[in-house]
Amino acid sequence: MSNEQQMANHWWWRPGWGEGRRFYTWHLTFQDAPDVHRLAQQYRDGLDTVTGLDLVPDQWLHLTMQGLGFVDEVAEEDVHAIVEAATTRLASTPLFELELDRPQITPEAIRWEATPASPPAAVRAAVRAAIGDVWPHVPEPAEGFAPHVTIAYSNAGGPVAPVSAALAAVDAAPAVAQIRSVELIVLGRDRQMYEWQTFATVPLSSPSSSDR
Repeated sequence: MSNEQQMANHWWWRPGWGEGRRFYTWHLTFQDAPDVHRLAQQYRDGLDTVTGLDLVPDQWLHLTMQGLGFVDEVAEEDVHAIVEAATTRLASTPLFELELDRPQITPEAIRWEATPASPPAAVRAAVRAAIGDVWPHVPEPAEGFAPHVTIAYSNAGGPVAPVSAALAAVDAAPAVAQIRSVELIVLGRDRQMYEWQTFATVPLSSPSSSDR
C-alpha cells in the first residue's frame, strides 16, 4: 500500500452478519504465546497515538483458518461430528512454530504475515478434509489462504501515512509461537473486535519421547 492510498473502515457488516449473530470458525489462537504478546505490546505502544485504529489485545489475537457457518444455520450434531473427524485427521499433523516479524498495512487492517505458511496451510487442509467427511460441500474456497495475524483494525477512513510512520518507528525483534492445537470457536463482532468462546480445541501431534 502506498502512502497515497487510504485506510477504510473494517467494521461494515459483511453479508449475513449483524449484531448478536455468531459464527463457527476454526482459528489458531495465541493465549499461551508470551513472545507474541511481547511483540504485540510493542506494536500497540507504537500505534497508540494513531487515530482510527482498534488495537487487538492479546486475548483476541488470532489466525483465521476456516469458516464453518453461522451458529443458527448449522446443526450442533454436525459440529460435533466435524470436530471428531478433525481430531482424527490432525492426530498425525505435527505441532510447529510460526514467526511474526514486521506488520504490513492493508486498507482495513495492520497484520503480520505468518511464516512459514505451509504448516498452517496443512492444518487448514486437514480441517477442510474433516468437514468434507461430514458435509458434501466444504464452505469457503480452498485457494487463496494467506496466514496472518492482525494487530489493529481500521475503524475509519484516513491517510495511511501516519500508520506507516508509526510502524517504521517500532524497533522490535520477531516473535516465535509454538502452535500445539487448532480451535473451533464461536465468533462475534458486536463491539468492533473479534471476540469468541471456544467450542473445541483439537491438539496437533507432539513428537514421541523416542524422537527427542
